[in-house]
Amino acid sequence: MAHISAAHQIHQCLVNDSAFPDTLSQTLSVQEAYDVQFELLDLRLSAGDIHAGWKVGLTAKAMQEQQGVHEPCLGHLVAKGQLSSPARLIFDELMAPGFENELCMRMKAPLSGANVGLDAAKAAIGDIAPAMEIVEKRGVFKDDFPLAVAGNVQQRAFVTGEFQAYHPDMDLSAIRAEIFVNGQSREIATGQAVLGDPMQSIVWLTHKLSQYGRGLQPGDLIMSGSFTRQYDAAKGDRIRAEFTQLGAVEAHFA
Repeated sequence: MAHISAAHQIHQCLVNDSAFPDTLSQTLSVQEAYDVQFELLDLRLSAGDIHAGWKVGLTAKAMQEQQGVHEPCLGHLVAKGQLSSPARLIFDELMAPGFENELCMRMKAPLSGANVGLDAAKAAIGDIAPAMEIVEKRGVFKDDFPLAVAGNVQQRAFVTGEFQAYHPDMDLSAIRAEIFVNGQSREIATGQAVLGDPMQSIVWLTHKLSQYGRGLQPGDLIMSGSFTRQYDAAKGDRIRAEFTQLGAVEAHFA
C-alpha cells in the first residue's frame, strides 16, 4: 500500500539523517499523512525504539501563522529522544535544528474517546515539567503540511526539566515562559497561547487519536505545544526557558 511505502522511505531518511525525497512532495492528504506517521511509528518500534508518548504541534497562533497552517497536529515521541536538562546537543549531527518552549505532562490514567472534556483531562495527568522540543527541518513546513505530519512534525528530541506533581486546580494558562538565547531575553509568553490553556492540548489530542482507534496510556509523556514561535538554533547557542511555578529547562547546541 502507498502509505506503507511512504513510511519506509521516511524511516530511511530518519535513519540516514537525510531530507525527505522529492517524490513524496505534494502526494499526501492530511488523512493519508497520519496513516503514514502511524506506520512510521510501527517501523520505529520494530527497529527497537520505545514509544514514549505524543506531541501536539501548532497550538499557538504564533506557530500557526509562522508555519502557514491553521489547525493543531500531532506527532509521536520515542524514549531515546528524551533528554534531561541541561542537555547538550551536537549541532553538526542535526538537520537545520530549532527549538520550541512547552510543557511536558505525564499521564497517570488512561484517556480515550471523542467526548473527553477538560475535567477528565485534568484528572488523568500525574506530573508536569518545563520542557523544550528540539526540531529538525527536512523541508519547508508550510509548503507541504501533510508531508511534515507524515514525517512526525519535525520531532527530533525533547528536553525535560524537573517533574512535579500536577494538581487539577493549577492554572496552566497563567504560567509565563521567558525565553533566553545566549543570556539575552528574546520573548515572554503565557500558557494561554496554547489553545487558551495547555490542558486543552490533552483534550484535542485525545479526540484526534480516537479517530484512529488510539488513546493515551498511563506513563505517556505529552508535549503540550509551544508557548512561542519556533526559534532557529545556531552552533554554540545556549538556550533557556524559565517557566513560573515550574522552573527552567536548558540546552546547548555544541
